[in-house]
Amino acid sequence: MPGARVPKDRAGLRARRHHRVRMRVRGTADRPRLVVFRSDKHIYAQLVNDDAQRTLLSVSDQGLAGKKGEKSVAVGKRVAAEAKAAGIRKVVFDRAGYQYHGRVKAVA
Repeated sequence: MPGARVPKDRAGLRARRHHRVRMRVRGTADRPRLVVFRSDKHIYAQLVNDDAQRTLLSVSDQGLAGKKGEKSVAVGKRVAAEAKAAGIRKVVFDRAGYQYHGRVKAVA
């Protein structure tokens, strides 16, 4: 992103924030990065090992019933359960440029 011209619209500003967050947050095998992506209708979470450049697991709210906030809580619980089953106890949270509030906070 350095030197790149990013539009100053809503998505461009989020991309700049996401880049700033990614410069500080790094996932390892012991402590993978929990990435959250929020679309208008759905929310996705995945655990990433940045050292090996591998996605360890991913979860989405597709197929779940309820309101978006309730589904976000369910996604957080599913990620926790699958991570625990895989032997992962700690993660580094990557909010992906989103404000730590609402559905993003519910996943965490």
